[in-house]
Amino acid sequence: MMNTITVSPAAKAVLSAGLIALALSGCGGSDGTNGEDGPDGIIGVNIDATSTLKATFTDATVVDGKVSVGFILKNANGVAVLGLTKDHDLRFGIAQLTPVTEMVGTDGATVEVDRGYQWQSYINTTKQPNASWIPDGETNIAPSAQFQAEVEAASKCADCLVDNLDGSYSYTFQTNIAEVTEPLSITYQADDTQRITLELKQPLITANAHYDFQPSTGLTEDIATRDIVSINACYTCHQPESLALHGGRRIDLENCASCHTATSGDPETGNSVDFTYMIHAIHKGQDRVTSTADGNVAAPYKVIGYGGGIHDYGNVMYPQKPAADCSACHVEGTNAPKDAALFNANKSDTACIACHTELASQQHVGVGTNCTSCHVEEGYGRSAKEAHGDVMKAYNETQAMSAVFSDVIVTADGKFSTTVKFTDASANVIAAEFIDQGSRIVMAWDSDKNYPAYQDASYSNRRIKLSEGTANTDNSWTLVWDKITLPTDYVGKTFELWSAVTACFNHGGYGRPEVKLTACSTDDVQKVEIKSSPFHFVMAASAIDTSQTTATRRNIINTESCQGCHNQEVYHYDNGVNCQTCHTADKTLRSDDTYPGGKKSTSFAFKAHSAEGHYLKYAGVESGTVLKTDCKTCHTADGIQLGRATDRVWRYGDIETGADVWMSSDTGACLSCHQKYRTDATVSHIESNGGIVDGISEEDARNRTSEICSTCHTVDRVTKTHGF
Repeated sequence: MMNTITVSPAAKAVLSAGLIALALSGCGGSDGTNGEDGPDGIIGVNIDATSTLKATFTDATVVDGKVSVGFILKNANGVAVLGLTKDHDLRFGIAQLTPVTEMVGTDGATVEVDRGYQWQSYINTTKQPNASWIPDGETNIAPSAQFQAEVEAASKCADCLVDNLDGSYSYTFQTNIAEVTEPLSITYQADDTQRITLELKQPLITANAHYDFQPSTGLTEDIATRDIVSINACYTCHQPESLALHGGRRIDLENCASCHTATSGDPETGNSVDFTYMIHAIHKGQDRVTSTADGNVAAPYKVIGYGGGIHDYGNVMYPQKPAADCSACHVEGTNAPKDAALFNANKSDTACIACHTELASQQHVGVGTNCTSCHVEEGYGRSAKEAHGDVMKAYNETQAMSAVFSDVIVTADGKFSTTVKFTDASANVIAAEFIDQGSRIVMAWDSDKNYPAYQDASYSNRRIKLSEGTANTDNSWTLVWDKITLPTDYVGKTFELWSAVTACFNHGGYGRPEVKLTACSTDDVQKVEIKSSPFHFVMAASAIDTSQTTATRRNIINTESCQGCHNQEVYHYDNGVNCQTCHTADKTLRSDDTYPGGKKSTSFAFKAHSAEGHYLKYAGVESGTVLKTDCKTCHTADGIQLGRATDRVWRYGDIETGADVWMSSDTGACLSCHQKYRTDATVSHIESNGGIVDGISEEDARNRTSEICSTCHTVDRVTKTHGF
């Protein structure tokens, strides 16, 4: 990075005078009196040369509706960024946080409802539907003229931007906020919070900033706010670059919220793009339905962007399950946003309708969209907090439960056996009637490595239902694994017992019944997995060897990251992320006509790397929501290391015939991402470095491999290539 020094005209004059004096002194003349020191030059970097950029507002004033604001630009090292002009991609927005009330009801029975504080942009336009952008036969849309909030471009004003030549700038808005009458009439209130936003887009860097203040006092603290969700909650699932929207120039939630206002809509679909509505509707995704007399029908949220590109969010597979867990985004507690609890205030129906649509059920026909007229605490229907809370009670309660194993033995005829019971948060044994006896316990050995080979002990033989065991009078079950022959060298191996057992609960609903453990024989119970960590132990000949410490599996993925995005329901057997115990590297293939060769792996690595929801850049809504090449999303810092599991082999389908082929350890790991796109050159490279892509059996692949991948593909190179 090149630093530049800006020299003022005065300094240049002093320098020129000095040179003349020097020339004269060479001729014997007097050098005269020394002049005054010039001002110090500014050390900075030009905006067109900087690789990092941060904008910060310093002050703002409103005089007779004219808004002026000061801001500074610096790079990541705190060095002033110089040279910003109006012709850079620089835009400003301004909005007011206004208390809103709404008249709801019909036929003269209207009432005024407090909707709380809402952002309203001063800069708006009217947009008509562009018929050429609407695909033929598109459903779930209603094209209509819509207002849209806007920002103003600095390039449209010759003298609004002033460069102070030291990395600080000022800007005077072209919009007079005291004179906004069309297309929406906005009344400026000096006592209301105002938000100024900046967006500055360079080819490789973007800066957003916002400034909230109260013009009547100049205060920036202790003023009305609407700070509900932190963008860090979004980053739990989203990569930051995937949330750089509108051409990559908008990256801050505060900028989004002050532009996506309640008065803004998409003309080509007629759908609201109000931030609250839009975000909830998008994340409802493929589960968004509306009720009809014939049952629920799909009601996907759609937006048609500039150029006619349709964004069908009915393709979104929202991973956070149960979806009723609002805390996925609405994080409260320490370091939470100031207004984090506002989502429980029953101020808005917008979020309700965004998820549930206008007709959540046929009971709502003719009721209207004033959800909070009924759905409030002590109201006829449960409030959103109550309804969502009822769903979550079972999930929260099972998180405090445990599977307790005892009498772990190998019987006289060589069969593995254990007794299991289940306890609540107070360590009390849960009655058997509340435990689903059709759910299972899973057993494995070599859990510190890659679990049993699939041909030695398939997952279907390593799981056993409680009902297949013996129910004891103390609410426990004794289970014997009759379908498995233990390996001859099982003594000293680390074993694992993992619970996929569910507990039964009633549902909530009208009348506000208490959600609690309910007999599984009851109709319409919900069954939720008990969340209990796997039990690891070392086996002796006939019992647990308590003198031995269990070995642990290499640290590959951070399961907390998985559950940060997926929450309590990942796919099935939702007791944490223990997928590897079934989806081993050598697990059988699955037919899939869309995949090259018609067969694809069911190993955990393959399923995780190839999951459509993990890589949306070229699938689904093409949003790039989670970028597969950023492996640190799931992997630990040392989770990608070749050469450390040399005995492992992988089962894949030939990409032309679908026939089983076996691959060596590092080759199979890499192809869990790259197999679909491999070329002859890829195969040649692998084979020339000792890898096997065409093994006819596990033994063949294991015996012929001589991989030296780790020689070049070091941890440092692999992690840097993949986004660490």
